[in-house]
This record gives sequence, C-alpha cells and structure tokens, in this order.
Amino acid sequence: MGSIGRYIFRTTFGAFLLVLISLTSAIWLTQALRDVDLMTGKGQTIITFVGITSLVIPQLIMVIAPVALVVAVSYILNKLASDSEIIVMNGAGMRPWGLLKPFIAVTIVASLMLTAISAYIAPESLRMLRRWITEVRTDLVSNIVQPGRFTAMESGLAFYIRERRPNGLLVGLMMDDRRDPAQRVTIIAEHGELLKNTNGSYLLLEKGSIQRHETKQRDPNIIVFDRYAFDLSQFSGGNQVIKYSVRERYLWQLIVPDTNDPQYIEQPAAFRAELHDRLLGPVYPFAFVLLAFAFLGAPRTTRQSAAWSLSVVILSVTLLRLIGFASTVFSLKYPVAILVQYTAVFGAMAAALFAISRGLIIEQPAFLTKAINAASEWFARRADTIAKPAQ
Repeated sequence: MGSIGRYIFRTTFGAFLLVLISLTSAIWLTQALRDVDLMTGKGQTIITFVGITSLVIPQLIMVIAPVALVVAVSYILNKLASDSEIIVMNGAGMRPWGLLKPFIAVTIVASLMLTAISAYIAPESLRMLRRWITEVRTDLVSNIVQPGRFTAMESGLAFYIRERRPNGLLVGLMMDDRRDPAQRVTIIAEHGELLKNTNGSYLLLEKGSIQRHETKQRDPNIIVFDRYAFDLSQFSGGNQVIKYSVRERYLWQLIVPDTNDPQYIEQPAAFRAELHDRLLGPVYPFAFVLLAFAFLGAPRTTRQSAAWSLSVVILSVTLLRLIGFASTVFSLKYPVAILVQYTAVFGAMAAALFAISRGLIIEQPAFLTKAINAASEWFARRADTIAKPAQ
C-alpha cells in the first residue's frame, strides 16, 4: 500500500471511529435514560447505573459498526470525487482495485472487531448484565427503600421511610412487625443507613425506639436506643438460578450446542437463526463497502450529481440489512429463509465486484432525471406565479 493508500486508510479509519463513537454514544444515552430508575427507584449508585447501562454497548456496536463504516467510506469517496482526486488517480493509471485496497483494509479491521465482539464480548456483556440486573432485582434491601409509602417486605411486616437523601441516609423510618401472633413490634427511628458486608445486609438505625406490645398485656414495653442494627439478610432472595438466552450464548456454544440443554431442545430454530446471524455479522461490512464503492468509486466529473449515488447506497444498504433481519425472524419457522439471507449478502457482493471490475459508472436513469427536472421546473413556475401577485 503506497502513500495514497495509507492516506486513504488513515482518513477512512478515523472517520469510521468518529461516526461509530458518536452514534454509539447517542444511542447508548437514549437507552441509559430509560433505566435511570435504577438510581431513583431502586436506590442504586451512579456507578451501578453506568456499569449496567454500559454493558449493552458491545451489542450496539455490532449493529452500528457496519453502518458507521459505510458512512465513513461514502464520505471519503464523495470527498475524493468532489476534489477530482479520483479522476486524477484514474488518469495516472491507478486501477479501481488500487483505490479499493485501503477501504478493504479498513473493512478487515472492522470485521475482525465484529468477530471478536459477536463471538465472546457481546455474549459475555449480556451475561454480566443479566447477572447484575438479577442481583438488583433480588436485592430486597434496595427495592424496599421507596420513600413516602408503606412497603410489605413479607406478610405481617411493613416498612416505611419519609425520605431518602442523596448520600444514602434514610430519614423518618418505621417498621411494623406483626409476624408473631403473640406480640407486635414497632420500630421508629430518626435516621437509618443500609450496610452490607460478608455477614449479610443490615439496617443501622439511630435515635429511635422499639415498642413491644404483647397480646396479653395492656401497655407496650418501650426501649429507647441510640443505635440499633436490624438484620435484613433474612429477606434476601437467596441464590438465583440464571438461565441465559440464545443471544447470550458464546459463538462456539451455537456452533456445537449442548444436546442436553433444555433450551436447545425447546428452541433449536432459535439457536440456528442466531448462529447464522452471528456468522454473517462480520460479512456485512464487506458487502456495504463494496456497494458504496460500486456507486461512488468510479471516476466522475464534478458536473455529474453524486446525490443520486449516495441515495442509492443508503437504500441498498438499508434494504440489504432489512432482508437480513427479516430472514433471521422468518428462519425460526422457515429454515429456507437462511438461504435468502446468504443469497442477498453474497449476491450484493458479487454484483458490486462485477461493476467494479468492469469500471462501470452507474448513472441516474434518464427517465428519473427527466422527472426530477420536470418537477423542478414546475415548482419554479409555481413560485414565480405566487411571487408576481405579491409584487
């Protein structure tokens, strides 16, 4: 790869990273805002919030990376065409394959990244996400801390707090325990704090009282305390059996599934559909880049419109990806749909390679050009007609 190729590789790869990071950050932010109740409703820290929401990023990258790559390639090709650099390189004797090489090099890097993500990183992130969410949901200590309302921890035991402050301090606590038919225990405290250690979970209460009222006695016994620890470990959900979905399986578990796996026995079609979707994931960048190069990589004069070519690239890439999504869904019932997905991807690649090898310049159809010109003239006449009475 010469100096021109290295220049194209650097600019394309930089544009790819910029688009990938920008799109991923924007979509991640919209997803993260939907889970903000982890902090407000379930009492989790911002570190837990960011950690949980960030685990979906590998899954987002798998979808966004091919799109980011075709955007970067289209931008660089359009820039080269606008500056007449493609014409100059073609006039200097550079063949289409020479111009294509740096783009293929960037595509190989993106494809290898997607392979690693789809095979291990994304499933592992989703597994960590499931384990973390399961821990949060089964963490009764966090779930009961709902300010301003009574919450039944179990039958006969109610919990109430007036306020939860940002530093985790609980204000205005009351617990009413009627689980023992022989007595009723009511605990009131000004402040409280949730503590967790290896021994369990505790609610550390400060400046309060414990009222024990036995059924056979008229008056309750009241004990005033400065500090009192209430054991919450008895209300934990215990060890949870986590069942991973098909999307959370590693690639090798899809290639050679465990025949004794109850989920595989129940949903073999889901394993098959996910496997082929994972296998084709790293291939889509090549199809997208070849399509973009077929429409935008040929030498053009500046008078030839690139808007049509860009529009066709967007439509072609969108259609190809929609066919992939639809084939994955339909393959759950109709296995032949997998062939449609492979045919669409490799057929698009073959057609693009044919156009590139022949040096074809895919022009806008004449009838479409006439229709656009006629529509433009009609709008211009209408604008003049409206403007004249106003004068």
